[in-house]
Amino acid sequence: MRVLIAGVGNILRVDDAFGVEVARRLEHEPFPPGVRVVETGIAGIALVQELQEGWDALVVVDAVDHQRAPGTVLLIEPEVVDVQDLTWGERSDLLADMHLATPERVLMLAKAMGILPPTLLMVGCQIADPDAVGQGMTAPVAAAVDIAVQEIRRYVARLVAPAGGVEAQSA
Repeated sequence: MRVLIAGVGNILRVDDAFGVEVARRLEHEPFPPGVRVVETGIAGIALVQELQEGWDALVVVDAVDHQRAPGTVLLIEPEVVDVQDLTWGERSDLLADMHLATPERVLMLAKAMGILPPTLLMVGCQIADPDAVGQGMTAPVAAAVDIAVQEIRRYVARLVAPAGGVEAQSA
């Protein structure tokens, strides 16, 4: 099982740095072979390039705005739009500039290219202010980084566990 974990975000937009920070922490985790952690920042095309290597599962880590309490970690199984269902104008509007692409747009492009892994999870964290500019995350979002790291470790362990095997339990 090949698993790509991609942290996305902008470190100059306060809580939008969440995905980047989670990826930085996960880079030091002792994952089994076949699990790779990347930090793509805001360059959507970088994630598309990573996906071209062929993966069985993708975990995208990003800041989200779902009107929850700041610091709330959400595990989201995103519905990826099929670009074939869109008009030409909608395709152009959504996919024209991949340098500033949202994860949703990147996933649409990956699906259209036939490189979107069959297993997909987004680990999101509710941000405090979507318009905030500056460095350093707010306290609730910074505290959520450890929660996200734990959730991703658990999820990846389930994905890579041998079929029919028993997963080790923590004491």
